[in-house]
Amino acid sequence: MDSFLYSINATLPVFLLIILGKVLYRLHIIDHQFTTAADKFVFTAALPALVFRDLTENNVRGSFDGGYVLFCFLVTLAIILAIWGLTELFMKNPSEKGAFIQASYRSSAAILGLAFIDNMYHSAGMAPLMIIGAVPLYNIFAVLILTLKGTKDPGKKEAGLRKTLLDIARNPILLSILISLLFVFSGIRLPAFLNKTIGSIGATATPLALISIGAGFEGRRAVKKIKPALLASFIKLVLLAALFLPLAVYAGYRDQELMAILIMLGSPATVSCYIMAKNTGNDHVLTSSIIVLTTLFSSVTLTAWIFVLHAASLL
Repeated sequence: MDSFLYSINATLPVFLLIILGKVLYRLHIIDHQFTTAADKFVFTAALPALVFRDLTENNVRGSFDGGYVLFCFLVTLAIILAIWGLTELFMKNPSEKGAFIQASYRSSAAILGLAFIDNMYHSAGMAPLMIIGAVPLYNIFAVLILTLKGTKDPGKKEAGLRKTLLDIARNPILLSILISLLFVFSGIRLPAFLNKTIGSIGATATPLALISIGAGFEGRRAVKKIKPALLASFIKLVLLAALFLPLAVYAGYRDQELMAILIMLGSPATVSCYIMAKNTGNDHVLTSSIIVLTTLFSSVTLTAWIFVLHAASLL
């Protein structure tokens, strides 16, 4: 019951912010220009600040485990390649492929992961190491897939392919991770006032992104995409955890390590999926539908996974 109540408390504010975005948009308090600017700010400033804070404020250096980081990296890589390959084989609508692939694998690891683990164990635990192993791949492949799938003009697609590596290299979240690791392993610490400023910027990432999703959510178009949205939600919340949690248990991971892997596998699709899909010409309507559905159902599925793992004395 405690896990269920915590899941509700974690996911209900997400829905309220999405609803608030729609209400503000309908009242003409915010408009399309606001959401465009907010998306750009979140992607280039707020999310990188959030990741930097998460990695530098936790004892990543003292608790570093290369084997654990590698496990998270390899599992994430296998998931992305499998979803990408199967989507190419079986999805008929090419305009939905990029959005479907990204939202099916990309978890809210940095935004919700630390909160869940801190609530259960009163420390960030292994979540920062999971972020190091998984989040760079999330972003590298998101840039690659969305670049390949988001351009409909063949000439523009060829030009896009040439600049894909450059887009990956200058991805703000990837740059934030690299800068964070430099600070972590060099022992350099920013002054307290700068850390507080970065933390304040990072704290705006989730609310601004969710308000933008709500403002841009198109209910009638979303209903038409309910089948791929439900399939992606099943993959994101149930299938990945069912396939790879047993592997993590077999590898010997327990407690905080296993909880971080559960967040990596079974947490809702991150709000940055919407921002990147929208900014790259991919199906942002399908993306927002998957974010809404995975957030709605995660309060039940995450609680169920926690219950099963706790009953098996693994958490």
